[in-house]
Amino acid sequence: MKVVYFTHSLESCWNHGNAHFLRGVLRELVARGHEVAVHEPRDAWSRANLVADHGEAGLEPWRRAYPELASRRFDEPRLEQALDGADLVIVHEWNQPALVAAVGRARKRGGRFTLLFHDTHHRAVSEPGGIKTFDLSGYDGVLAFGETLAEVYRRWGWGDRVFVWHEAADIRLFHPPTEEAPREGLIWIGNWGDGERTKELESFLFAPARDAGLSLDIHGVRYPPEALKTLKRYGARYHGWLANAAAPAAFARHMATVHVPRRFYVRQLPGIPTIRVFEALACGIPLVSAPWDDSEDLFTVGEDFLMVRSGPGMTRALRALKAEPALRSTLAARGLATIRARHTCSHRVDELLAIVARLKAAPVAPDLETA
Repeated sequence: MKVVYFTHSLESCWNHGNAHFLRGVLRELVARGHEVAVHEPRDAWSRANLVADHGEAGLEPWRRAYPELASRRFDEPRLEQALDGADLVIVHEWNQPALVAAVGRARKRGGRFTLLFHDTHHRAVSEPGGIKTFDLSGYDGVLAFGETLAEVYRRWGWGDRVFVWHEAADIRLFHPPTEEAPREGLIWIGNWGDGERTKELESFLFAPARDAGLSLDIHGVRYPPEALKTLKRYGARYHGWLANAAAPAAFARHMATVHVPRRFYVRQLPGIPTIRVFEALACGIPLVSAPWDDSEDLFTVGEDFLMVRSGPGMTRALRALKAEPALRSTLAARGLATIRARHTCSHRVDELLAIVARLKAAPVAPDLETA
């Protein structure tokens, strides 16, 4: 099967979490003998920021980690050439509306491929007008990265043509270290963003780490001066951007990590963890999470990871992890086992192929006007 994916960027993970999952899924498809072609705009915002900050050297970690993958960068997409021979085409939501519509028109004109729209963001609830600018009338289905997001598309008329397709860990890259070395302190990998969790980071990460007497290493981008002042006030060490391919080694140097979900995922799209949860557990590092509703039972809370309801609760949990090696070991083992049993990119490829088979068995002529 030939799979064509239109992404914002395969090459850059700078403030672009979908690149993590995309790389893992595409590598799994290649390993199974499928042909993969990836297209991304030459001026992709994520890649441009990465190169501006780190030069071309910033692209080397992903190239070394994923030698079997490459993307074709375009100024204006040559769709006839890009879609030639395709069996499955997936278009990610972080693309321009004009491209999304053009691929749909190609499908309507008789394209013999299955066409899916892939949504991995909260815009459907935080900025629904932005998603509704996409003309999806030529699409066979929607891949939504959680049930609550899928329900939004069902309300928009997609019915049984929207499919839940959670993110997952690429366990070829994300796995425990082959040799254990001393671990100390906490690590948090995440972007400051647009004020979506500023208070939560202070309550569930910065203050508890300080109060538990644990060092805290922060990796991520888009930290404005006021954010850096906050980190300094709490004694956290800020290291800037970390290539996703380097995250397993960073996890291996630390005792534990913390998950602080963005507000939209807590209040409006419950049940959707970030990919960092999957990746951290795959690396065998104990994780403590601020509150979110695991409404789809992806994990067993209290066994795969700890969840707390307040800042003081986070402090108590971190102190317990610091004092109890057995607790750290049990959490790490159980979280890792759950990832390997249910949440790897191999599992997601199985799900994707089943979705495609279902759509081919019961084809529906695309006829929706918009999302």
